[in-house]
Amino acid sequence: MPKATPLNAIHREAGARMVDFGGWDMPVHYGSQVEEHHAVRRDAGVFDVSHMRVVDVEGAGAREFLRFALANDVARLTTPGKALYSCLLNDTGGVVDDLIVYFFRDDLFRLVVNAGTAETDIQWLHSLNALAGHGVSITPREELALVAVQGPNARETLWKAFSETRPGSEGLAPFSAARMGDIMVARTGYTGEDGFEVVCPAEDAVSIWNGLVAAGARPCGLGARDTLRLEAGMNLYGQDMDTATSPLDAGLAWTVDLKTPRPFFGRKALENRPQAHDFLGLALLDKGGVLRAHQKVKAGDGEGEITSGTFSPTLGFSIALARLPRGTAPGAVVQVAVRDKELAARVVKPPFVRNGRSLL
Repeated sequence: MPKATPLNAIHREAGARMVDFGGWDMPVHYGSQVEEHHAVRRDAGVFDVSHMRVVDVEGAGAREFLRFALANDVARLTTPGKALYSCLLNDTGGVVDDLIVYFFRDDLFRLVVNAGTAETDIQWLHSLNALAGHGVSITPREELALVAVQGPNARETLWKAFSETRPGSEGLAPFSAARMGDIMVARTGYTGEDGFEVVCPAEDAVSIWNGLVAAGARPCGLGARDTLRLEAGMNLYGQDMDTATSPLDAGLAWTVDLKTPRPFFGRKALENRPQAHDFLGLALLDKGGVLRAHQKVKAGDGEGEITSGTFSPTLGFSIALARLPRGTAPGAVVQVAVRDKELAARVVKPPFVRNGRSLL
């Protein structure tokens, strides 16, 4: 039986199509995935992301523990509220999960991890804590919910609905957060648009959702979230990377700190595992098909594979993320096996869309 977020009844009352996603009963759309997508690109949309898990890491050794546990270096986080995107690696250099870590004090950091990997992440963090001996506490905050409001008018929508959040959040730089009592407002998201992700007590989630909708935000489901994140060139765990995939082969080298001698977990395995693929975007040139995950790609003398693909509502043609043979350059034309035919696609450097505009 899938788990239910605090907003489950709201979704059902709104007529959402519900599916099991990572063990959670979640809305795919509320009638039109495409209209929800456009609402985020042009105005503001609101998403229930309460299936994501908030985990607090506390203790005198919190910073040093996370410097050991994560591939990116939290030593870069010196301003309270500042956030960092990172991978959690296993002993072969594969990706256990990708996550965001927020710094509040040297003895308090907050992680937001993926729904489908949350239990594995927490167990892995505990095992690393025992291995490293830093003695930190790792606390899943199951009493918290998450609501994301995204789009060019998202911030104003939150302030219209809840004016009391404006003083603490108006000055936030991207990838930063502010705590206001029991609520955390972060200027982060998964859409390629501006906006906020709001962490709140579960009992407040319905009033926050209803307030945002009343202020003009359109309810959006997982379908629009996926097309938006793909246009923004953002990876999806389980498709674009997993425990068998090196972050170097998933376009995530920028999240791995190999410049300093810091001995993070998985580093040696990663250093002994040369990058095997280039991770790039594809824009379909031919008509008559849609790019999808697992389709094979002929590029030069080698073969690659699409990891995520969809029709782009913003661009009006199909796009994809793909692992391609090393040396494949943006601008090259490749052939993608779509059903019983080969279609031409142009190699591009993601993202495809940012802040509502095509980058191709």
